[in-house]
Amino acid sequence: MSAFQKLVLASGSPRRIELLQQAGIEPDRVLPTDVDETPLKAEHPRSLAKRLSKAKAEKALASLKSEPDFTSAFILAADTVVAVGRRILPKAELIDEASNCLRLLSGRSHRVYSGVCLITADGKLRQRLVETRVRFKRLGREELESYLASGEWRGKAGGYAVQGLAGTFVVKLVGSYTNVVGLPLHETVGLLTAEGFPVHFKWLSGRQA
Repeated sequence: MSAFQKLVLASGSPRRIELLQQAGIEPDRVLPTDVDETPLKAEHPRSLAKRLSKAKAEKALASLKSEPDFTSAFILAADTVVAVGRRILPKAELIDEASNCLRLLSGRSHRVYSGVCLITADGKLRQRLVETRVRFKRLGREELESYLASGEWRGKAGGYAVQGLAGTFVVKLVGSYTNVVGLPLHETVGLLTAEGFPVHFKWLSGRQA
């Protein structure tokens, strides 16, 4: 496999870009995809995460068919779902949504699921599902209102960003921390490596510089 193999990230999430960069991976193209994220009737959170990550990867693949420079690129997509039991929490866009999420999460445990989908250079589709358990402290009125005022929750699954101010809410986390941020690095790098993507090429180049 060429060290110059291209990678397309089917997401505009700054968090996912930063996590890939943390692993020494720089996407050659960032291609946000717009898919309907509405859960199906009685759909389990883990099934939703897998379905949406696959839909994002396939949509990116379809949009790249007319671009010769990317016809043999790897395409990586992910979707993160926060749930309490089978109840799927929204990606909060309104302050009331964020408030409802945080009041529900206060003082209890929840689960974060990330579906990761990779379409390889030769068109194979590979998926992983990662689950992390998170427990929040009981949130006082002042800290809840202050967090809502910060705006950090906007666009975040479950109405919080664990890598930001909301990290102070976490009493216990079992599993992958980067999964809760938005992209489980261990599993993502393992998936890329198993399919022949030269993940460590830039590591070696950096060491030689």
